[in-house]
Amino acid sequence: MTTPSPDTAPAVPYGTPDAPRIAVRGEARLEVDPEIARIGITVAARGKDRRTALDDLTRRNATVLDLIKTYGDAVEKLETGSFSITPELKEKGRGERIHAYHGRVRITAELTDFTALGELTTRVADLDLTHVDGPWWALRLNSPAYREARQQAVREAVQRAQEYAEALGTTLSALVELADIGAENAQPLAPAAPGGRMRSMSYAAEDTAAAPLDLEPQRQRVYAQVNARFTMRPPQL
Repeated sequence: MTTPSPDTAPAVPYGTPDAPRIAVRGEARLEVDPEIARIGITVAARGKDRRTALDDLTRRNATVLDLIKTYGDAVEKLETGSFSITPELKEKGRGERIHAYHGRVRITAELTDFTALGELTTRVADLDLTHVDGPWWALRLNSPAYREARQQAVREAVQRAQEYAEALGTTLSALVELADIGAENAQPLAPAAPGGRMRSMSYAAEDTAAAPLDLEPQRQRVYAQVNARFTMRPPQL
């Protein structure tokens, strides 16, 4: 009966004298420019009766949407979120008497042109009863930066394993396992934090247009980590 060579012997989790195992971790940390920026816009209106508040809110909302759409391809996504019309009750007097109605619409815009972003943000914030939050800098979900980080983590794992093998005067034989950290017992991910620091702006309208904001994009950090296990040819100790 012949004994399998280290190259053909079945791998076991703990390794054997004929096929020693090396377990390493590979990591990569990249810092890259953001690809998109998001801003949140809240449009407000107020009226003595519900219909007046609703009409005013509809007009203001259309003004904001039309302004954003003038930036064409610079705007990658435009979405309307929450909408509300809320009565304001008088603080004094008997009974529940309505003093006024307040309306709000929430809009989110996602831009890829950061020069246009600074101009649009200022123009929107210059409108009456309009509040702007952001920007939040981010990468796309399919950004090449994530792929590069994963590949770099794998290359580091291979290099680290090779260095251990070289220190023992031998070489790697085979890859036994490659896994993302936590892939075997994955836990639900918590909601990701916004990609950048939030700014908040709300200006009163003036006779002259406000100068565009000079926004400095926040660099994004990408992190990847893998576990790798290899077998190596038996060293001569």
